[in-house]
Amino acid sequence: MSDESREPRSSSVDAPRFSSGVFVDIPRPAWADVVVVPLPPRATRDPEVWAREVFSMRHVPLWVKALFALRQGLVGLVGVDPVGHDLFAIRSVDGEEALLAADDRHLDFRVGVGVDAGLNLVRVTTAVRLHGWRGRLYFIPVRLVHGPIVRAMLARTARRLGRRRGLDRFHLRSPGSLPG
Repeated sequence: MSDESREPRSSSVDAPRFSSGVFVDIPRPAWADVVVVPLPPRATRDPEVWAREVFSMRHVPLWVKALFALRQGLVGLVGVDPVGHDLFAIRSVDGEEALLAADDRHLDFRVGVGVDAGLNLVRVTTAVRLHGWRGRLYFIPVRLVHGPIVRAMLARTARRLGRRRGLDRFHLRSPGSLPG
């Protein structure tokens, strides 16, 4: 193979490029992943809405709920605490990306849910820093199922948000309030 074949190819079409806030806190992750889906034409461009909807336990596929329940039951075997309901709480929104984060004794993770309205893409970027043998052991099965789970959750959310324009106004209000 010649050195010329290893050089980046130029294209008349710009390839998607992005940066993510997940790499601010975890610049050298032990593991990272990006899942991208097309932004449905009628869907909101609000990354906070996308983050809430992707990680809402009300809307995840049943098989994902079952895996999460299994995880909750088994983590104690390696000395990891079960997670609470606020695991996927949004920490901040910066431009086109909502950031979620959690730190624990076995691992730290950051998730960025970004909406690129210009390229009509939605992405979920994950970065993980492992701590010790518990983190490495815990992450062996997680590494195998993370991609399919995130793809399923993101695809389901894209279908749902693509059908209902205006869903964002219901999620940005305090619980119990109705849009005026």
